[in-house]
Amino acid sequence: MSERSVSKQAQEKRWYTIHAPEQFDREELGETPADEPDKVLGRTIETTLGDLRNESSENNTKLKFKINDVGSDAAYTEFVKHELTRDYLRSLVRRGASKVEAYVTVLTTDDYRVQVQPVAFTTKKADASQEQAIRRTMIDLVEESAEEHSFEQLLDSIVDGRLSSAIYGEGKEIYPLRRVEIQKTTLEARPEEVAAEEETAVDVDDDDVEV
Repeated sequence: MSERSVSKQAQEKRWYTIHAPEQFDREELGETPADEPDKVLGRTIETTLGDLRNESSENNTKLKFKINDVGSDAAYTEFVKHELTRDYLRSLVRRGASKVEAYVTVLTTDDYRVQVQPVAFTTKKADASQEQAIRRTMIDLVEESAEEHSFEQLLDSIVDGRLSSAIYGEGKEIYPLRRVEIQKTTLEARPEEVAAEEETAVDVDDDDVEV
């Protein structure tokens, strides 16, 4: 390819400023080039909560967004994933203590399906029944939060630490806890995708099931 054709292709490309979702105040996430707006759709970008809020203490929280709308010179994103860094999670582990995890898939009041992964760290080694009770508490509180909140509200409570604080408050009554975190939150399906799944689901009557 000649230098002239390469230069022409570069000139045809437009740079789009990428913005975070509205709940993150449409903060700028960077720029991406494309010769056609449609080629920008679906691209993902990762950042940290610290970068969004200009708080270095929150750099252990990673956020992933996907571009779902494009304007003349701007690209807008939706939330995909929230995740704590591995280094931060490893720093919370203590020898002779328990780490209790749960994986909870919930549906918010506005029909977003989300997987939430809370984790609790005890001060000392808990027995199996205590770990089970802590896990049950984590699951119950995540499910209750989803039943009472929209997707945006649930995500706010996770990012701001309110959900982990609620779990800590109830979990410490079971066994002394040192820390509770939401280690990962993943958007699994949007309302239209959930509705489409429900429409294609086949109800099976008991009489149709062979024993």
